Amino acid sequence: MRRLTRAAIIAAAYIALVFAFQFASFGPIQFRVAEALTLLPMVYPEAIAGIYVGALLANVLGGYGPWDIFGGSLVSLLAAVVTYRYRHQPVVAYASPILLNAFLVSLYLRFIFEVPSYWLLVLSIGVGQAVVVLGLGVPLLRFLQKNQDRFL
Repeated sequence: MRRLTRAAIIAAAYIALVFAFQFASFGPIQFRVAEALTLLPMVYPEAIAGIYVGALLANVLGGYGPWDIFGGSLVSLLAAVVTYRYRHQPVVAYASPILLNAFLVSLYLRFIFEVPSYWLLVLSIGVGQAVVVLGLGVPLLRFLQKNQDRFL
C-alpha cells in the first residue's frame, strides 16, 4: 500500500508541477519542472508508474492531442524504466530522461508546432531537460537519498 501511495503522490506532484509552470511545460522550447521527478526511479521503483501516469494525465490536460498524450507518456515511461535499470550508473540514469525526451519527443513536436528543423528541436528540448533534470532533479534525488526514511 505504501508503494501505491508513493506512486500516486509522484503522479499528482508531476501533474501539479506541469500546471503550476504551464507556461514552460509545453511547446518547442520547454523547461518542464516536473521532469525533475524523472530521477526518482533511482530511489523508488514505483516512481516509474507515478511518472507515467503523471505524464499521461498532464498531457491529456495539456491539449496537444494523441501524439503528445501517448507519445510523450511512453517516452516518460521508457526514460523512467531506463533510469531505474541504470540506477547504479548515475551518468546513464541522469542522461536517459534528457536524451530520450530530446530525440523522441522532438519527433512529434516538430509536426505539432511546425518547427522546420528536427535538430533545432532536439537541441531545444535537450537543453530544457538538462537544466531541469540536472539543476533540480539531481539535488532532489540527493536530498531524498539522504533522508529516505523521513520522506515519501
